[in-house]
Amino acid sequence: MSHPLLRTINHWADSKPKAIALQGFDATGSVLTIPYREIHHHCQQLRVLWSERGVQPPTLAILCDNTPDIALLDLALLADGITTIPIPLFFSPQQSLHLLKQAAVEGIITDQPTQIESLLAGAGIAIASQQCIAGNCGTLHLYRIEVAEHAAHPFDKITFTSGSTGDPKGVCLNQGAILQVAQSLVAATGANCADRHLSLLPYATLLENIGSLYVPLLTGATVILPGLARVGLQGASGLNPDIMVEALQQNHATSCIMVPQMLLGLVSVVAHSPNCLPDLRFVAVGGGPVSPALLQQAEALKLPVFEGYGLSETASVVAVNTPSARKIGSVGKPLPHVKIAFSTEGEVLVKGAVMEGYLARDDGGCDADGFWHTGDLGRLDAEGFLHLTGRCKQIFITAFGRNVAPEWVERELTIEAAIAQAAVFGEAKAFNVVVIVARNSAAEANIEKAIANANARLPDYARIADFVLATAPFTTRNGLASVAGAPRRDAIAAQYCKEISACYSTNEEEQP
Repeated sequence: MSHPLLRTINHWADSKPKAIALQGFDATGSVLTIPYREIHHHCQQLRVLWSERGVQPPTLAILCDNTPDIALLDLALLADGITTIPIPLFFSPQQSLHLLKQAAVEGIITDQPTQIESLLAGAGIAIASQQCIAGNCGTLHLYRIEVAEHAAHPFDKITFTSGSTGDPKGVCLNQGAILQVAQSLVAATGANCADRHLSLLPYATLLENIGSLYVPLLTGATVILPGLARVGLQGASGLNPDIMVEALQQNHATSCIMVPQMLLGLVSVVAHSPNCLPDLRFVAVGGGPVSPALLQQAEALKLPVFEGYGLSETASVVAVNTPSARKIGSVGKPLPHVKIAFSTEGEVLVKGAVMEGYLARDDGGCDADGFWHTGDLGRLDAEGFLHLTGRCKQIFITAFGRNVAPEWVERELTIEAAIAQAAVFGEAKAFNVVVIVARNSAAEANIEKAIANANARLPDYARIADFVLATAPFTTRNGLASVAGAPRRDAIAAQYCKEISACYSTNEEEQP
């Protein structure tokens, strides 16, 4: 193990061999613990999957639940220098297939064989071979697949964004950038060997991969990976906050990472059971904008919540609030390795640990000065805190941290016979709402059917949960459409503010 992270794990194996590195559940449901001294042994056992006859594939994709096995797979692939591509569990079949084809993936490792076999069969992708191995938490399957051309990528990890359009982009990263972010997070957050870090987000989320796996392992802490269902998470937008809080309690978690919707659930539960999480010392919240009012509620409940900000293109975290430097309304101070600048329009520019580029695209480079253009508008205040003020484009981020381009969803809606025009909203919300102009006075039942048809073509984070019927078409005359015919969402949101708010309040969501 020559990588700095792996050398650090070896250090903990020598200096504190009995310390627990990973904790979860085995295939029988019994508690499973793996000490630091056994990490290397377990990684070697898993290597049998892809080391057949000494020939290792250049690229492997992973689709697994959050268990100790996925952590061991990540470390073993890192040790072997194999490009790792996590498949987000919340991707639609079309998005998953795009990932496999664009990356020319040679093999897929999964603990969910039925899902993978169905995906491949539906796309007509042949399985060249299949082999299994008994993991610590269940059976792991490796499918070698037949694609037009396999490719060796000069990257350590390719993480696909949640997709602001139908085709997500592959962000190409090397371990130097990833390790830099992890080390900066250790310094900024006070992560230490006494931590018990509970994994709440899917491993395929880069923030979770770095913040909930690499950071704790760098410090000799324990990573708790009970699986997504045991922490109350289902898909990209299903959450049972009672289960989540129970998991935090039972595991005596000291730290975790949440998206805003999880924080909303945490606050709602703790409000009825104050001081029920005495072990918590650091709850990082990222992946989307957080309401200052929600952060103030968390503060009133004495929850150690700290908002941060980052992008996959910048190897995850750029800035984060900390116990020693916290300001509600900001996303914190930039991490030690980060340099921030601003364009003349106020766009946030980031230099430091940035991606190598987008896979198979030419639009992912930095500018001539080495800065990545984030697409976010912001400012630094006099004390060095970063404040975000908007986005350069129309993409919004849901409360679960998923990027949605409203044009994409609107396109799917307006190809339906019952829908003439649509304007989609969902910024910082748990679900999306659309204002619809009916075509030919279509009945509400037909509109509901049309939305259901469009939802079937979309991943769950982009689907429509409720709708408002517009009283008139969007036109340039009434100021609700541009000259090109595109909906002017700000104007539409202002005109239908009460109706949109009612959709969320009816479902007991936080008011806009």
